[in-house]
Amino acid sequence: MIADQVLKTNKPFLDALNGLSHKRPPFWFMRQAGRYLPEYRELRAQKGGFLEMAFDPVAACEITMQPLRRFGMDAAILFSDILTVPMALGQNLEFAVGEGPKLGELNVGALNYAQFSQLDPVYETLGNVKIALTVEGFKNTALIGFAGAPWTVATYMVEGGSSKDFLKTKLMSYQEPEKFSALIDLLVEATATYLINQITAGAEAVQIFDSWAGALDAQSFKRWCIKPTRQIVEMVRAAHPHVPIIGFPKGAGYNYLSYAQETGVSALGLDQHVPGDWAACALQSLCPVQGNLDPAILMAGGDTMVLTVEQILNSLSDGPFVFNLGHGIHKDTPVENVEQLVKLIRGEF
Repeated sequence: MIADQVLKTNKPFLDALNGLSHKRPPFWFMRQAGRYLPEYRELRAQKGGFLEMAFDPVAACEITMQPLRRFGMDAAILFSDILTVPMALGQNLEFAVGEGPKLGELNVGALNYAQFSQLDPVYETLGNVKIALTVEGFKNTALIGFAGAPWTVATYMVEGGSSKDFLKTKLMSYQEPEKFSALIDLLVEATATYLINQITAGAEAVQIFDSWAGALDAQSFKRWCIKPTRQIVEMVRAAHPHVPIIGFPKGAGYNYLSYAQETGVSALGLDQHVPGDWAACALQSLCPVQGNLDPAILMAGGDTMVLTVEQILNSLSDGPFVFNLGHGIHKDTPVENVEQLVKLIRGEF
């Protein structure tokens, strides 16, 4: 989008996604609300498990607001999880302490929308956050909704949890392509519906997390990553034509280019492996970009972080750009490192 065709808002994050450049870019961080914050740990100890917090609109709103109060990001992102969609479609979901998500046996034919109203508390959370942003004086802060991309969500559904090689999912896609395609098609429809409802509830932009896109070869990437994402984008745009959509195909490498050209997303989230100079030339000329500090560098802090942040800013700040990480903040990241990063982005360090 050409910047001089864009009407400027009072929200720098949205302006960047609409094609405007800033001398110092707007910023937010993936997993900016989480275990590295003492106030989050305190609330989790009170509430118990992750899902108990994510489906409590009061608690989820409080968690969403916590990092804003500390750091003043330019965007808040809904506190939830990408696996709420398979749960709402009927697959059992649990978060075991210290083990991550565990999903029950997958029966593709039994998945349906009978329990999709389980997601209603998520929409209530968004409404609560919209109010909190106004009441607490964050009038220039945008609100992001999100969902997992069909390929990434399908890996959890087929594997029953996290995986290192996604072998069961790949075998299903190769050996039972009709069955796997039916699963992806259902996730396309459910994800688009979920995002549309989030926008209706107050989200001003949405991000599609394809966290395991890097596990796919080029041909499979087009079939299971690009095509479903394009379908979701088209459905969301039909309902909310002016809301920016960020695509984050983590680990896509050179496939970022075809993703940008073929999905129709408004902006690209870059992981830490994407070279800034190449992104500025090949990707930022197509759409705004977001990223891409290595979370490990944030965790380490110090001179390495200072130098890396300046390199990212030098590479990408001449075009429409949102500063972020290449993935989520690690739970053991020192809070003072995040404080230092914010000062670096703002040019205060």
